Amino acid sequence: MATVDVCVIGAGAAGLHCAAHAGAQGASLVVLEHNDRPGKKIRISGGGRCNFTNRVVTHRNMISQNPEFARSALARYTPDDFIALVDAHGIAWHEKKLGQLFCDESAQQIIDMLLTECERAGVDMRYRVGVQSVTKSDDFVITTTSGAVHARNVVIATGGLSIPSLGATDLGYRIAKHFGHAIVPLLPALVPLTFDPSYERRWSGLSGISVDACVSSNGMAFRENLLFTHRGLSGPAILQISSYLSDGDAITIDVVPDVTLASCVDSLPAEKRHLATILHEILPQRFLDEWNDHTLHRAVNATPKRDLEAAIEALHAWNIVPKGTEGYAKAEVTRGGVDTRMLSSKTMESSQTPGLFFIGEVVDVTGWLGGYNFQWAWSSAVAAGSELSKRSA
Repeated sequence: MATVDVCVIGAGAAGLHCAAHAGAQGASLVVLEHNDRPGKKIRISGGGRCNFTNRVVTHRNMISQNPEFARSALARYTPDDFIALVDAHGIAWHEKKLGQLFCDESAQQIIDMLLTECERAGVDMRYRVGVQSVTKSDDFVITTTSGAVHARNVVIATGGLSIPSLGATDLGYRIAKHFGHAIVPLLPALVPLTFDPSYERRWSGLSGISVDACVSSNGMAFRENLLFTHRGLSGPAILQISSYLSDGDAITIDVVPDVTLASCVDSLPAEKRHLATILHEILPQRFLDEWNDHTLHRAVNATPKRDLEAAIEALHAWNIVPKGTEGYAKAEVTRGGVDTRMLSSKTMESSQTPGLFFIGEVVDVTGWLGGYNFQWAWSSAVAAGSELSKRSA
């Protein structure tokens, strides 16, 4: 049986981009994907328009037990590099808030672009192929439901555990363990938070309401929208902070981040309106009613200034403790993964097993919401792909 230069396991963002780069100098490549088509997670991302990167991405936007690990790959393949590829394929895109870049039309355009690049590199794409094991003697042997594949190098681009309905499995972690790699404990990340029954009884009636908020915990703070759900809290600000939480950690929510008493009341003696009426320009009435602070419903000029300031301060510092999360079913990514201490930050290659590479979400590098995880996929893919290309030159 012929031995290929490179076998990439996983046809997601990282796997496809890596295969295209690894084949740049004519390497023989095969990509194995257990789904019936590639890029299922790309297809649903960004509301179907794929938030494919962010204007500025550095290792500081990543969570890892080794926070410096992502620096090299991100510096050598930047958002501008990926944008240039998107532009070269004639894909129109636009920038939303906070540097987030989306396709104008469809996420399918990114998938088609990656497949075109793989086709140009002569990549052999194989779908509906389940990988059962990976072993190594002289070369790697990948045992699959469609027979064995022999390869000089193997790239694990299997993703994490998030969104199992799209086919997510623990395959990559099992392969890593087989070759002696430690796994940093896995947790759902960028995920909605749930709370105890008393919270649900009080707040579930606000399901669907969104407010501009600053959410903080453990020294991190994110200012974006917060969304009330029937089970708890979601929205970008909550998803962001969820990646920094451990069991029992409280979060502090500021639902009026730009408000002071002076900014909303010009003259205390002349202001006859209730504070709730004034704040209704910022906060939904249903939220103000549920907040249940009697000070909000008194005439401002008949209320002591210290009480008014205390009422606003309470809105700046709503402290609550989540009970848990909505789990991998609703998590955008998986926190934790293959420990980076046994990987090269320049090539993503195992220091334990030469020829074995780990890229993308399977690695212990988790990005913020807003295109950061895609950029990690692109950058880590190029780090591995470029090295593999050199080996076949």
